[in-house]
Amino acid sequence: MKALCLVLCLLALPASAEVFTYIDAQGNRVYTDQPRGNAKRVPIATSNRMSATPIAAAPSSPTKNAPAQPPYHYDMLRVLVPEPDATIRSSAGELIVSITSEPGLQQGHRYRLLLDGKPTGEPGPSPVFPLSNIDRGSHNLSAEILDADGRTVERTANQPFHMLRISLAQKRQVKPCAKDDYGVRPECPLKDKPEEPKNPFLRFF
Repeated sequence: MKALCLVLCLLALPASAEVFTYIDAQGNRVYTDQPRGNAKRVPIATSNRMSATPIAAAPSSPTKNAPAQPPYHYDMLRVLVPEPDATIRSSAGELIVSITSEPGLQQGHRYRLLLDGKPTGEPGPSPVFPLSNIDRGSHNLSAEILDADGRTVERTANQPFHMLRISLAQKRQVKPCAKDDYGVRPECPLKDKPEEPKNPFLRFF
């Protein structure tokens, strides 16, 4: 019984430990992990316990809250017409503004024109903006590109221009109204058309 317990204890030793055996003075077989002069090494069978199989890592799924892509970048955005510091002469304060970008407008993006820092209308895909009734004096134009969410992607610096509104009287001074101009030119209304002299011979008929 004592020998069986010794064997069981030896089986519980780590596989890397060495076991030795010898016969003591009483004739009993002794098992120990300490080598002695007359002790013999006992071969130990390899354990049949399987090592734990490493669990493969689950494929990572894309993060739901991944950072949004940066907004699209345009290499160039500028006001083509009018040119910087241009002087516009218009009695009605009219002006047609044209802008351009490189590359062209991307899908979902829109142009917006600002006059003195205020939008001139709703943004849209057209790069041409007709303006009217602009006050006399100096003004600033700037153009923007908005994305589908209304965020500003690109914006130009302020570009100055000067509006000269010539009065109708000044126009008539520069170019007097001819007979056929009345009712045609705004500065030559029909009410101001002089009466034609009557033929004196027609009074007898």
